[in-house]
Amino acid sequence: MKIVVLDGYTENPGDLSWDGLAELGELTVYDRLSYEESPVIAETIGDAGIVITNKTPISRETMDRCPNLKYIAVLATGYNVVDIAYAREKGIPVSNVPVYGTRSVSQFAIALLLEACHHIGHHSDSVHRGAWESNADWCYWDYPLIELAGMTYGLLGCGNIGIHTAEIARALGMHVIAYDARQTDEARALGVEYVELDELFARSDVLGLQMPLFPFNTGIINRENIAKMKDGVIIINNSRGQMVVEQDLADALNSGKVACAALDVVSTEPIRWDNPLLKAKNCIITPHISWAARGSRQRIMDTTVDNVRAFLAGRPQNVVNG
Repeated sequence: MKIVVLDGYTENPGDLSWDGLAELGELTVYDRLSYEESPVIAETIGDAGIVITNKTPISRETMDRCPNLKYIAVLATGYNVVDIAYAREKGIPVSNVPVYGTRSVSQFAIALLLEACHHIGHHSDSVHRGAWESNADWCYWDYPLIELAGMTYGLLGCGNIGIHTAEIARALGMHVIAYDARQTDEARALGVEYVELDELFARSDVLGLQMPLFPFNTGIINRENIAKMKDGVIIINNSRGQMVVEQDLADALNSGKVACAALDVVSTEPIRWDNPLLKAKNCIITPHISWAARGSRQRIMDTTVDNVRAFLAGRPQNVVNG
């Protein structure tokens, strides 16, 4: 059976192997394709029976133009790029990779926090520019340096990633509180204190967003809820950009209500030039790379190979539209 990978470069820029998929069928890999609906997507799929995508959309129209399409695999946990309801109507199973980056994403959340506290990149750049060599003082810092021990890390969401984030935060001497409808003994064993949402906002010195996107939390970081937070709160988001009303956060950064935001996600990705956070004070933005450590990407590859193999054996797994 023909297998087509539509946008493989982000998953595998050359440091992984597609051989596992090549063993399962006639494989063609495209590095990049359209990230918007386009006739070229159906043309690229052609008569393939299996399509693998990361962010290239597979719409109703594309499926209708590809009558041989039998199975879709997504190189990610999120699968909103596929019209899964229509795929179900057509009898096309869609599989994702449900767990792969727990450690990498929690590590990156803490990396964002440490950068917000120390601005290591800025200070390294300043040294390379000669600012230390020419400085009148023995050392200098251009931003307040923040010690985290004794502070409260608030987690909006405490699933697998949140639990590992809490583990690291506790090692830094922080007290961890969390809001999550699903409370676990594993989190409690780490010393996580569960609280209600308004208490989370009120008590957090650092507020970390570690929750999938749901209707209730879309736009939850807004003017009203920011007003409930401590003056000088630090906000970390490497979950979903749509949880933040970006103009409200930019206003809070510019006023000083929020001391710093460190974000790996924004509402529209890739980021648009007119995103207000690009011009906001004390806002660190990285290009949605929390997931992208080689170990995480290898797990995506391995699970995708297993997903395709299971489909070919007549036992599709990790199906999101069953």
